[in-house]
Amino acid sequence: MALKPDGLRWEQVGERLRAALGEADGPLSAYVYDLEALRRHAAAMRAALPAGFELFYAIKANSELPVLETLAPLTHGFEVSSGGELAWVRDRFADVPVIFSGPGKTDAELAQALELDVDALHVESRHELERLAWLARARGVAAPVLLRVNLALDGVAATTLMMGGRPTPFGIAADQLPACLGWLAAHPEIRLRGFHFHLMSHQLDAAAHLRLLAAYLAQVRRWRVEYRLEALDHVNVGGGIGVNYREPERQFDWPVFAAGLEALSAQRDGLVVRFECGRYVSAFCGYYAMQVLDVKAAFGGNFVVARGGTHQFRTPYAQGHSHPFRVLPVEDWPHPWPRPELREARVNVVGQLCTPKDVLASDAPVARVRVGDLLVFPYAGAYAWHISHHDFLRHPHPPQLYLPAEAR
Repeated sequence: MALKPDGLRWEQVGERLRAALGEADGPLSAYVYDLEALRRHAAAMRAALPAGFELFYAIKANSELPVLETLAPLTHGFEVSSGGELAWVRDRFADVPVIFSGPGKTDAELAQALELDVDALHVESRHELERLAWLARARGVAAPVLLRVNLALDGVAATTLMMGGRPTPFGIAADQLPACLGWLAAHPEIRLRGFHFHLMSHQLDAAAHLRLLAAYLAQVRRWRVEYRLEALDHVNVGGGIGVNYREPERQFDWPVFAAGLEALSAQRDGLVVRFECGRYVSAFCGYYAMQVLDVKAAFGGNFVVARGGTHQFRTPYAQGHSHPFRVLPVEDWPHPWPRPELREARVNVVGQLCTPKDVLASDAPVARVRVGDLLVFPYAGAYAWHISHHDFLRHPHPPQLYLPAEAR
Protein backbone atom coordinates (compact mmCIF):
# COMPACT_ATOMS: atom_id res chain seq x y z
CA MET A 1 0.00 0.00 0.00
CA ALA A 2 2.30 2.81 1.19
CA LEU A 3 5.38 3.02 -0.99
CA LYS A 4 8.30 1.65 1.00
CA PRO A 5 11.87 2.16 -0.21
CA ASP A 6 11.85 -0.91 -2.48
CA GLY A 7 8.65 0.33 -4.13
CA LEU A 8 9.83 3.81 -5.08
CA ARG A 9 10.48 4.31 -8.79
CA TRP A 10 14.06 5.55 -8.51
CA GLU A 11 15.00 4.73 -12.11
CA GLN A 12 12.20 6.80 -13.64
CA VAL A 13 12.85 9.67 -11.24
CA GLY A 14 16.57 9.58 -12.03
CA GLU A 15 15.91 9.74 -15.76
CA ARG A 16 13.65 12.76 -15.31
CA LEU A 17 16.24 14.53 -13.16
CA ARG A 18 19.05 13.86 -15.64
CA ALA A 19 16.89 15.39 -18.35
CA ALA A 20 16.29 18.42 -16.11
CA LEU A 21 20.04 18.80 -15.56
CA GLY A 22 20.47 19.13 -19.30
CA GLU A 23 17.88 21.90 -19.38
CA ALA A 24 19.09 23.82 -16.30
CA ASP A 25 21.08 27.04 -16.59
CA GLY A 26 22.87 26.45 -13.29
CA PRO A 27 22.94 24.07 -10.30
CA LEU A 28 19.62 22.24 -10.00
CA SER A 29 17.08 21.94 -7.24
CA ALA A 30 13.74 20.49 -8.27
CA TYR A 31 10.68 18.51 -7.27
CA VAL A 32 9.59 15.42 -9.18
CA TYR A 33 6.08 14.06 -8.67
CA ASP A 34 5.31 10.52 -9.83
CA LEU A 35 1.65 10.80 -10.81
CA GLU A 36 1.36 7.14 -11.72
CA ALA A 37 2.51 6.14 -8.24
CA LEU A 38 0.02 8.64 -6.81
CA ARG A 39 -2.79 7.21 -8.92
CA ARG A 40 -2.08 3.64 -7.85
CA HIS A 41 -1.76 4.55 -4.18
CA ALA A 42 -4.96 6.63 -4.02
CA ALA A 43 -6.94 4.05 -6.01
CA ALA A 44 -5.83 1.30 -3.63
CA MET A 45 -6.74 3.41 -0.59
CA ARG A 46 -10.24 4.04 -1.84
CA ALA A 47 -10.80 0.48 -3.05
CA ALA A 48 -9.95 -0.86 0.40
CA LEU A 49 -12.60 1.24 2.17
CA PRO A 50 -15.82 -0.56 3.07
CA ALA A 51 -19.23 0.89 2.27
CA GLY A 52 -20.16 3.87 4.41
CA PHE A 53 -16.63 5.35 4.50
CA GLU A 54 -15.43 8.17 2.24
CA LEU A 55 -11.97 9.49 1.37
CA PHE A 56 -11.49 13.24 0.89
CA TYR A 57 -8.08 14.71 0.02
CA ALA A 58 -6.79 17.60 2.16
CA ILE A 59 -5.26 19.83 -0.48
CA LYS A 60 -3.12 21.73 2.04
CA ALA A 61 -0.68 18.82 1.75
CA ASN A 62 -0.04 19.50 -1.93
CA SER A 63 -2.33 21.55 -4.15
CA GLU A 64 -0.36 21.40 -7.42
CA LEU A 65 -2.86 21.14 -10.27
CA PRO A 66 -1.56 17.85 -11.77
CA VAL A 67 -1.78 16.29 -8.31
CA LEU A 68 -5.39 17.42 -7.90
CA GLU A 69 -6.28 16.32 -11.43
CA THR A 70 -4.91 12.87 -10.65
CA LEU A 71 -6.81 12.62 -7.37
CA ALA A 72 -10.16 14.14 -8.36
CA PRO A 73 -11.61 10.94 -9.89
CA LEU A 74 -10.11 8.73 -7.19
CA THR A 75 -11.43 10.43 -4.06
CA HIS A 76 -14.87 11.48 -2.85
CA GLY A 77 -13.87 15.16 -2.81
CA PHE A 78 -11.41 17.75 -1.56
CA GLU A 79 -10.96 19.40 1.83
CA VAL A 80 -9.88 23.06 1.85
CA SER A 81 -8.83 25.31 4.72
CA SER A 82 -8.88 28.82 3.26
CA GLY A 83 -10.71 31.00 0.80
CA GLY A 84 -7.70 30.83 -1.48
CA GLU A 85 -7.79 27.03 -1.53
CA LEU A 86 -11.55 27.08 -2.10
CA ALA A 87 -11.21 29.42 -5.08
CA TRP A 88 -8.31 27.36 -6.48
CA VAL A 89 -10.42 24.20 -6.39
CA ARG A 90 -13.73 25.66 -7.56
CA ASP A 91 -12.12 27.47 -10.53
CA ARG A 92 -10.80 24.13 -11.78
CA PHE A 93 -13.18 21.49 -10.41
CA ALA A 94 -16.68 22.88 -10.56
CA ASP A 95 -18.43 19.67 -9.55
CA VAL A 96 -16.06 18.04 -7.05
CA PRO A 97 -17.55 17.95 -3.53
CA VAL A 98 -15.65 20.33 -1.25
CA ILE A 99 -15.58 20.60 2.54
CA PHE A 100 -14.19 23.70 4.28
CA SER A 101 -12.28 23.22 7.54
CA GLY A 102 -9.89 25.21 9.66
CA PRO A 103 -9.79 27.95 12.30
CA GLY A 104 -9.98 31.70 11.80
CA LYS A 105 -12.35 31.86 8.84
CA THR A 106 -13.20 35.42 7.86
CA ASP A 107 -16.69 36.65 7.02
CA ALA A 108 -15.61 36.85 3.39
CA GLU A 109 -14.50 33.21 3.43
CA LEU A 110 -17.74 32.05 5.06
CA ALA A 111 -19.75 33.96 2.46
CA GLN A 112 -17.58 32.50 -0.30
CA ALA A 113 -18.27 29.01 1.00
CA LEU A 114 -22.02 29.62 0.86
CA GLU A 115 -21.83 31.06 -2.62
CA LEU A 116 -19.62 28.28 -3.99
CA ASP A 117 -21.83 25.50 -2.66
CA VAL A 118 -19.50 23.67 -0.29
CA ASP A 119 -20.78 20.34 0.91
CA ALA A 120 -20.13 21.20 4.56
CA LEU A 121 -18.49 23.88 6.68
CA HIS A 122 -16.61 22.66 9.74
CA VAL A 123 -17.29 25.29 12.39
CA GLU A 124 -14.71 25.95 15.09
CA SER A 125 -16.49 28.17 17.63
CA ARG A 126 -19.82 29.60 18.80
CA HIS A 127 -18.85 32.99 17.38
CA GLU A 128 -18.13 31.44 13.99
CA LEU A 129 -21.57 29.83 14.12
CA GLU A 130 -23.19 33.20 14.83
CA ARG A 131 -21.35 34.89 11.97
CA LEU A 132 -22.26 32.08 9.58
CA ALA A 133 -25.94 32.26 10.59
CA TRP A 134 -25.96 36.02 9.97
CA LEU A 135 -24.51 35.50 6.48
CA ALA A 136 -26.86 32.61 5.68
CA ARG A 137 -29.95 34.61 6.73
CA ALA A 138 -28.94 37.45 4.43
CA ARG A 139 -28.79 35.00 1.53
CA GLY A 140 -31.90 33.03 2.41
CA VAL A 141 -30.05 29.73 2.63
CA ALA A 142 -29.37 27.06 5.23
CA ALA A 143 -25.65 26.55 5.83
CA PRO A 144 -24.58 22.87 6.04
CA VAL A 145 -22.39 22.52 9.14
CA LEU A 146 -20.30 20.08 11.12
CA LEU A 147 -19.25 21.15 14.61
CA ARG A 148 -15.58 20.50 15.24
CA VAL A 149 -15.33 19.32 18.83
CA ASN A 150 -12.20 19.30 20.97
CA LEU A 151 -12.87 16.09 22.85
CA ALA A 152 -10.92 14.56 25.74
CA LEU A 153 -10.89 10.77 25.54
CA ASP A 154 -9.52 8.34 28.09
CA GLY A 155 -6.76 5.96 27.07
CA VAL A 156 -5.79 7.71 23.83
CA ALA A 157 -2.12 7.25 23.03
CA ALA A 158 -0.48 10.55 22.11
CA THR A 159 1.35 11.15 18.83
CA THR A 160 4.01 13.75 18.05
CA LEU A 161 1.33 16.30 17.09
CA MET A 162 -1.78 16.63 19.25
CA MET A 163 -4.58 19.07 18.37
CA GLY A 164 -7.26 18.05 20.83
CA GLY A 165 -7.98 16.62 24.25
CA ARG A 166 -6.00 19.52 25.75
CA PRO A 167 -5.91 23.33 25.49
CA THR A 168 -5.59 24.13 21.77
CA PRO A 169 -7.15 26.73 19.46
CA PHE A 170 -8.92 24.01 17.46
CA GLY A 171 -12.61 23.22 17.72
CA ILE A 172 -15.31 23.76 20.32
CA ALA A 173 -14.44 22.44 23.78
CA ALA A 174 -16.76 19.55 24.57
CA ASP A 175 -18.16 21.26 27.67
CA GLN A 176 -19.40 24.11 25.43
CA LEU A 177 -21.27 21.78 23.09
CA PRO A 178 -24.63 21.77 24.96
CA ALA A 179 -24.88 25.56 24.69
CA CYS A 180 -24.04 25.45 20.98
CA LEU A 181 -26.67 22.79 20.33
CA GLY A 182 -29.25 24.76 22.28
CA TRP A 183 -28.46 27.83 20.20
CA LEU A 184 -28.73 25.83 16.96
CA ALA A 185 -32.25 24.69 17.86
CA ALA A 186 -33.42 28.27 17.43
CA HIS A 187 -31.50 28.95 14.19
CA PRO A 188 -32.83 27.02 11.18
CA GLU A 189 -30.43 28.90 8.92
CA ILE A 190 -27.80 26.44 10.18
CA ARG A 191 -28.29 22.80 9.17
CA LEU A 192 -26.32 20.56 11.50
CA ARG A 193 -25.08 17.55 9.51
CA GLY A 194 -22.70 16.03 12.05
CA PHE A 195 -19.47 16.38 13.97
CA HIS A 196 -15.83 16.77 13.06
CA PHE A 197 -12.96 15.37 15.15
CA HIS A 198 -9.25 15.81 14.53
CA LEU A 199 -7.43 15.26 17.80
CA MET A 200 -4.02 14.27 16.44
CA SER A 201 -1.74 13.93 13.43
CA HIS A 202 1.25 11.70 12.57
CA GLN A 203 -0.52 8.50 13.62
CA LEU A 204 1.55 5.47 12.54
CA ASP A 205 -0.32 2.74 14.45
CA ALA A 206 -3.34 1.34 12.58
CA ALA A 207 -4.75 -0.43 15.64
CA ALA A 208 -4.52 2.72 17.77
CA HIS A 209 -6.27 4.72 15.05
CA LEU A 210 -9.10 2.21 14.91
CA ARG A 211 -9.55 2.53 18.67
CA LEU A 212 -9.68 6.33 18.30
CA LEU A 213 -12.37 6.09 15.61
CA ALA A 214 -14.39 3.71 17.77
CA ALA A 215 -14.26 6.27 20.59
CA TYR A 216 -15.42 9.03 18.21
CA LEU A 217 -18.37 6.95 17.02
CA ALA A 218 -19.36 5.96 20.53
CA GLN A 219 -19.42 9.62 21.55
CA VAL A 220 -21.56 10.60 18.56
CA ARG A 221 -24.04 7.82 19.38
CA ARG A 222 -24.38 9.18 22.92
CA TRP A 223 -24.89 12.75 21.70
CA ARG A 224 -27.50 11.68 19.15
CA VAL A 225 -29.58 10.13 21.92
CA GLU A 226 -28.95 12.80 24.55
CA TYR A 227 -29.70 15.78 22.27
CA ARG A 228 -32.15 14.06 19.88
CA LEU A 229 -30.03 14.68 16.81
CA GLU A 230 -31.96 12.57 14.32
CA ALA A 231 -31.02 14.66 11.28
CA LEU A 232 -27.26 13.96 11.35
CA ASP A 233 -25.92 12.23 8.24
CA HIS A 234 -22.16 11.97 8.67
CA VAL A 235 -19.16 12.35 10.92
CA ASN A 236 -15.74 13.56 9.79
CA VAL A 237 -12.83 11.88 11.59
CA GLY A 238 -10.14 14.06 10.07
CA GLY A 239 -6.92 12.73 8.63
CA GLY A 240 -4.07 12.37 11.05
CA ILE A 241 -2.39 9.36 9.43
CA GLY A 242 1.36 9.86 9.35
CA VAL A 243 4.32 9.00 7.18
CA ASN A 244 7.28 7.32 8.83
CA TYR A 245 10.27 9.34 7.63
CA ARG A 246 12.62 7.91 10.27
CA GLU A 247 11.90 4.25 9.52
CA PRO A 248 10.53 4.16 5.96
CA GLU A 249 10.09 0.39 6.06
CA ARG A 250 7.52 0.75 8.86
CA GLN A 251 4.59 2.70 7.41
CA PHE A 252 0.98 2.95 8.56
CA ASP A 253 -0.75 -0.27 7.47
CA TRP A 254 -3.75 0.92 5.44
CA PRO A 255 -4.97 -2.58 4.42
CA VAL A 256 -5.10 -3.64 8.09
CA PHE A 257 -6.79 -0.37 8.97
CA ALA A 258 -9.38 -0.70 6.19
CA ALA A 259 -10.13 -4.27 7.25
CA GLY A 260 -10.68 -3.02 10.80
CA LEU A 261 -13.19 -0.50 9.51
CA GLU A 262 -15.45 -3.37 8.48
CA ALA A 263 -15.76 -4.32 12.14
CA LEU A 264 -16.45 -0.69 13.04
CA SER A 265 -19.15 -0.28 10.43
CA ALA A 266 -21.91 -1.48 12.73
CA GLN A 267 -21.00 1.35 15.10
CA ARG A 268 -21.62 4.03 12.47
CA ASP A 269 -25.29 4.13 13.47
CA GLY A 270 -26.18 4.77 9.82
CA LEU A 271 -23.80 7.73 9.47
CA VAL A 272 -21.27 8.11 6.68
CA VAL A 273 -17.71 8.38 8.03
CA ARG A 274 -15.41 10.74 6.16
CA PHE A 275 -11.64 10.88 6.19
CA GLU A 276 -9.76 14.00 5.06
CA CYS A 277 -6.27 12.62 4.51
CA GLY A 278 -3.45 14.67 3.03
CA ARG A 279 0.05 13.52 3.96
CA TYR A 280 -0.66 9.81 3.65
CA VAL A 281 -2.20 10.30 0.21
CA SER A 282 0.45 12.37 -1.56
CA ALA A 283 3.75 12.14 0.37
CA PHE A 284 4.88 8.97 -1.36
CA CYS A 285 4.69 10.39 -4.88
CA GLY A 286 7.14 13.27 -4.38
CA TYR A 287 10.93 13.65 -4.53
CA TYR A 288 13.07 16.68 -3.80
CA ALA A 289 16.45 16.89 -5.53
CA MET A 290 19.33 19.26 -4.79
CA GLN A 291 22.70 19.45 -6.52
CA VAL A 292 25.83 19.44 -4.39
CA LEU A 293 27.71 22.76 -4.41
CA ASP A 294 30.44 22.03 -1.86
CA VAL A 295 31.74 19.44 0.59
CA LYS A 296 33.65 20.54 3.67
CA ALA A 297 34.78 19.51 7.13
CA ALA A 298 34.64 21.49 10.38
CA PHE A 299 35.47 20.40 13.94
CA GLY A 300 35.09 16.75 13.10
CA GLY A 301 31.86 17.09 11.11
CA ASN A 302 31.35 16.68 7.37
CA PHE A 303 29.00 18.99 5.53
CA VAL A 304 27.45 18.64 2.10
CA VAL A 305 26.21 22.04 0.91
CA ALA A 306 23.60 21.79 -1.82
CA ARG A 307 21.43 23.97 -4.02
CA GLY A 308 18.14 24.79 -2.27
CA GLY A 309 17.45 24.03 1.37
CA THR A 310 14.66 24.20 3.93
CA HIS A 311 13.14 27.25 2.19
CA GLN A 312 12.17 24.77 -0.53
CA PHE A 313 11.87 21.53 1.46
CA ARG A 314 10.86 22.30 5.03
CA THR A 315 9.65 18.80 5.91
CA PRO A 316 12.77 17.65 7.82
CA TYR A 317 12.89 20.77 9.97
CA ALA A 318 9.11 20.81 10.53
CA GLN A 319 9.09 17.13 11.55
CA GLY A 320 12.38 17.23 13.45
CA HIS A 321 14.00 14.31 11.65
CA SER A 322 16.96 13.52 9.42
CA HIS A 323 15.38 12.87 6.03
CA PRO A 324 16.45 9.80 4.03
CA PHE A 325 18.09 10.43 0.66
CA ARG A 326 20.05 8.81 -2.14
CA VAL A 327 23.04 10.10 -4.08
CA LEU A 328 22.41 10.23 -7.82
CA PRO A 329 25.87 10.37 -9.46
CA VAL A 330 26.43 13.03 -12.10
CA GLU A 331 29.57 12.38 -14.11
CA ASP A 332 29.94 15.74 -15.83
CA TRP A 333 32.68 17.88 -14.24
CA PRO A 334 33.38 21.07 -16.21
CA HIS A 335 36.24 22.52 -14.09
CA PRO A 336 40.03 22.11 -14.47
CA TRP A 337 40.66 21.40 -10.75
CA PRO A 338 40.10 18.10 -8.91
CA ARG A 339 36.52 17.33 -8.00
CA PRO A 340 35.89 17.56 -4.22
CA GLU A 341 34.35 14.44 -2.72
CA LEU A 342 33.78 12.41 0.42
CA ARG A 343 33.97 8.61 0.66
CA GLU A 344 32.62 6.28 3.34
CA ALA A 345 31.66 9.23 5.49
CA ARG A 346 28.86 10.44 7.70
CA VAL A 347 27.54 13.77 6.50
CA ASN A 348 25.20 16.62 7.36
CA VAL A 349 23.24 17.87 4.37
CA VAL A 350 22.61 21.61 4.44
CA GLY A 351 21.24 24.20 2.07
CA GLN A 352 22.07 27.75 1.05
CA LEU A 353 20.41 29.68 3.87
CA CYS A 354 22.25 31.90 6.33
CA THR A 355 21.12 29.91 9.36
CA PRO A 356 22.45 26.78 11.10
CA LYS A 357 18.88 25.47 11.09
CA ASP A 358 19.00 24.87 7.33
CA VAL A 359 19.63 21.13 7.77
CA LEU A 360 17.90 18.38 5.80
CA ALA A 361 19.83 15.31 6.98
CA SER A 362 22.17 14.75 9.93
CA ASP A 363 24.99 12.25 10.45
CA ALA A 364 23.84 10.28 7.42
CA PRO A 365 26.13 7.60 5.94
CA VAL A 366 27.25 7.95 2.32
CA ALA A 367 29.52 5.69 0.30
CA ARG A 368 30.54 8.53 -2.00
CA VAL A 369 29.32 12.04 -2.71
CA ARG A 370 30.92 14.62 -5.00
CA VAL A 371 30.34 18.23 -5.88
CA GLY A 372 27.91 18.16 -8.80
CA ASP A 373 26.08 14.98 -7.74
CA LEU A 374 22.35 15.12 -6.96
CA LEU A 375 20.88 14.28 -3.58
CA VAL A 376 17.34 12.92 -3.97
CA PHE A 377 14.93 12.92 -0.99
CA PRO A 378 11.83 10.69 -1.31
CA TYR A 379 8.52 11.10 0.55
CA ALA A 380 8.42 14.76 -0.49
CA GLY A 381 4.95 14.91 -1.98
CA ALA A 382 3.18 16.42 1.05
CA TYR A 383 3.85 19.37 3.35
CA ALA A 384 7.15 19.93 1.58
CA TRP A 385 7.16 22.73 -1.01
CA HIS A 386 3.74 23.87 0.19
CA ILE A 387 4.80 24.65 3.77
CA SER A 388 8.21 26.13 2.91
CA HIS A 389 9.20 29.80 3.26
CA HIS A 390 9.82 30.13 -0.46
CA ASP A 391 11.13 33.67 -0.70
CA PHE A 392 13.59 33.79 2.18
CA LEU A 393 16.83 35.12 0.60
CA ARG A 394 15.01 35.33 -2.76
CA HIS A 395 16.56 32.19 -4.18
CA PRO A 396 14.84 30.98 -7.38
CA HIS A 397 11.93 28.59 -6.98
CA PRO A 398 12.59 24.97 -7.95
CA PRO A 399 10.86 23.60 -11.05
CA GLN A 400 7.99 21.20 -10.41
CA LEU A 401 8.47 18.18 -12.67
CA TYR A 402 6.09 15.28 -13.31
CA LEU A 403 6.13 11.65 -14.30
CA PRO A 404 2.74 11.24 -15.99
CA ALA A 405 0.05 8.82 -14.92
CA GLU A 406 -0.71 5.99 -17.27
CA ALA A 407 -3.73 6.46 -19.53
CA ARG A 408 -6.91 4.82 -18.23
